[in-house]
Amino acid sequence: MAQIVKRAYKYRFYPTPEQAQELARTFGCVRLVYNKALEERTRAYTLHGRRVSYVESSAALTAWKRSAEYDFLSEVSSVPLQQALRHLQAAFANFFAKRAKYPTFKSKKKARASAEYTRSAFRWREGRLTLAKMDAPLAIVWSRPLPEGAQPSTVTVSRDAAGRWFVSLLVEEKISPLPPVEQRVGVDAGITALATLSTGEKIVNPRHERRDRRKLAKAQRALARKEKGSSNRAKARLKVGRAYARIADRRRDHLHKVTTRLVRENQVIAVEDLTVRNMVKNHSLARAISDVSWRELRSMLEYKAQWYGRELVVVDRWFPSSRLCSACGTLQDKMPLNVRSWECACGAVHDRDVNAAKNVLAAGLAES
Repeated sequence: MAQIVKRAYKYRFYPTPEQAQELARTFGCVRLVYNKALEERTRAYTLHGRRVSYVESSAALTAWKRSAEYDFLSEVSSVPLQQALRHLQAAFANFFAKRAKYPTFKSKKKARASAEYTRSAFRWREGRLTLAKMDAPLAIVWSRPLPEGAQPSTVTVSRDAAGRWFVSLLVEEKISPLPPVEQRVGVDAGITALATLSTGEKIVNPRHERRDRRKLAKAQRALARKEKGSSNRAKARLKVGRAYARIADRRRDHLHKVTTRLVRENQVIAVEDLTVRNMVKNHSLARAISDVSWRELRSMLEYKAQWYGRELVVVDRWFPSSRLCSACGTLQDKMPLNVRSWECACGAVHDRDVNAAKNVLAAGLAES
């Protein structure tokens, strides 16, 4: 049965100088409002143990606009500023529910900036998007079509570290589940191979960061030599941002292809619950773990499985998938990382990763 889901379609666009200036001012105001509201909330919570509500923060924003010091806030659209307060409210809700850490301030030096517009702050007519405070629509590169008849409910404009401009349109879309299949698969995430499947297949890890490491290091060295605050440093920072963007884009594209294929071919997908945050504390493997991006891999599998009627089963992180013989169930005492293949007492010879994937599938099916 088809389901209605909210889906974001992201496109690149090229603003005019006037649009770029307006958006840059909006980004700065959004950051200011978020940080100032966070400061007020932190003060109230630290000194008086009092939680400040969104309504109070919104009233404070109105007062700031009327003050001589922050009257420039009235020059940009009010909707992105209100959305910044809503995001802060959600961050505190997650903190008090112990789902996240305490909210942090938005850095001015952080290259990525964004602003969110709701329906009252943009005009959508015949595939042309015009934001509040702007006279002309954005020059969007429509790399793929929106669903027929789609009406954006939220528009998010952003600029990344490479200086590229993007617009993300949140729409409601009807997605039909894929036809059921008999195939089921266990996935063992790795570094040498991006993923090893219980079928014995090993999906290659392209190692995008490693391939571009020399180019990235050269750009970083050039940035370090430039004088702080100079225009040459700004140009060098853009080169570093472009190098990172190239790595991230290629990695994301590969992950999309892998996860889409796994979801299309399998009815049940079993994966391990990896704690990436703790694993990257191993300085010998941190760079390789970050490059393989296990967290993004699992996130893609989660929402694609939900969309297309597949089942994703997450196996407990303490399950000894590598030490367990998938043939007879014997548990080995130790299994150092340098052991890539081993023989069980029952006579079965195992590839470490394939055996782990088989065990993950068996445990996942048992839980399912």
